[in-house]
Amino acid sequence: MVVRDEAAAALDDGAFLGALLQSMDAGVLACGGDGRVVFANRAMREIAGIAPDGPLPADFEDRVIRHLATPDRRPMTRAGNPLMRALHGEHVVSEDVLVSRPGHRVRIFDTSAQPIPGPAGTPLGAVAVAHEVTALRRVERFRNCHIAVEHVLKHSTTAAEAAPRLLRAVTTTLGWPCAELFLIDGATGLLQSVGHWDSAGLEPEGFFGHTPQWGQGITGRVWAAGRPIWMPDIGLRSELRTAHERERVEICLRRGVRTALAVPVRDGDTLLGVLACYAGTQEYEPDLLTVLLDGVAAQVGIFVAQRRAEDLSRQLARAQGDFVNLIGHELRTPLTSITANATLLAEETAGLDPEIREMSGTIARNAGALQRIADTLLDLAGLDSGHLGLDLRDVDLASLVADAVTCLRHSGGRLTLVTEVPAELRLPCDEVRLRQVVDDVLSNAVRYSPPGAPIHVRLREADAMAELYIADSGIGTPEGEHVRVFDRFFRGSNVRHQGSTGSGLGLSLARAIVLLHGGTITLSDNRPSGTVVRIRLPLAGPS
Repeated sequence: MVVRDEAAAALDDGAFLGALLQSMDAGVLACGGDGRVVFANRAMREIAGIAPDGPLPADFEDRVIRHLATPDRRPMTRAGNPLMRALHGEHVVSEDVLVSRPGHRVRIFDTSAQPIPGPAGTPLGAVAVAHEVTALRRVERFRNCHIAVEHVLKHSTTAAEAAPRLLRAVTTTLGWPCAELFLIDGATGLLQSVGHWDSAGLEPEGFFGHTPQWGQGITGRVWAAGRPIWMPDIGLRSELRTAHERERVEICLRRGVRTALAVPVRDGDTLLGVLACYAGTQEYEPDLLTVLLDGVAAQVGIFVAQRRAEDLSRQLARAQGDFVNLIGHELRTPLTSITANATLLAEETAGLDPEIREMSGTIARNAGALQRIADTLLDLAGLDSGHLGLDLRDVDLASLVADAVTCLRHSGGRLTLVTEVPAELRLPCDEVRLRQVVDDVLSNAVRYSPPGAPIHVRLREADAMAELYIADSGIGTPEGEHVRVFDRFFRGSNVRHQGSTGSGLGLSLARAIVLLHGGTITLSDNRPSGTVVRIRLPLAGPS
């Protein structure tokens, strides 16, 4: 094909090839050997912003070139234009070109260009074809942005640590120069900056790190309204009237910022902060950009909520530990004194009337119960901290379990204990501590089962582990509470409603002891009613 002015006229006049090219969705551009553009189909004219029909303007090439940019938004030179490069013999295949006309959104075109061969290898001209891929590239960039943000958050421990890198990912995707993340301080309730990113690396100079005022400025308005706010040209926004807002506008304009978009950072219905991004040129795609920032803000909201929950959990754990230590140590001494004196008083029956003797016995009994709670708390604190260790010896677990069952049988009451225990099953363990565990689980089975209801106790060896099952047909554990039964002070809702006494510490202590032995303790439902406690201990002892 030889591109000549006559051929161009033929194309424009409606010849078959011209009609075909005019009907294409892709933009088609052709130039002659002198580099002058001789043909542009309707799609290409629309891209260039000129009339769909008629002769091409004399300055067509210059009008097109000044709106073109490379993928990194650098202005494209005439020599860098794919059509001109093809004219010099280069085969340009699938290269992105940005078109940014004033007052219009940035569009991205996948462009290819080929030289038109002539005699002696000299190109007679060149043809370029451009397919719009704006939506596709947006999706790719947005997806990569979310992946990058996810990676940053995954490898960060605090929002302040994550902010610069995640904001860099966001601004790179938008092609905007800077952004800032604000979070509401839990102590003061104020919105405060936790980090920013500036692609130019300039000093903040009052632009970053300011404290937003509720309901003022774009950040403060998002804070107050809880919805995204888009300002395509900050300098023209007449509603920014307060002294604070005018000051912020002046700072932005000195910084070269014209456009701002801010979105709320949430955890469900709870507002956690604001994500604000800034551009130096007017932008025209608020809906699309808001979708991206909303997605990033959602990622940040989940991260912040998780970190705050973890921090709260650590604080609660410390508070609970402090409480345990306080109660255990401060109560132990007075309780020991009360118990000893009440016991002595109860034993001195001579000269005491029955009512006083009963009162003395009640004091001694209840003080003893409190003493046991204090002892358990101290045990838990000591085992968890490592201050209390295990006295490991070679122990016959079968004999230990059988003795516990025998003692329970002799304690009185209507009991039906069904046992399946081998003659011997030895392992290294702390005999006193494991006896505590077995006694506590057995006493729970008796306490929460109807009188005379069968309680099954089975001990066996399986896969280098000793397995102890204690199953009852009592009230069981309500749905959803199984994971909490080993928490300190937790008691099932059905137990509380029945008015049964207890501290909610027995299973916590049992778990601590079993874990120190390298074992596990689990609780499951027994059908049709009741509970099964399964304890597994390594026959080789703790590792």
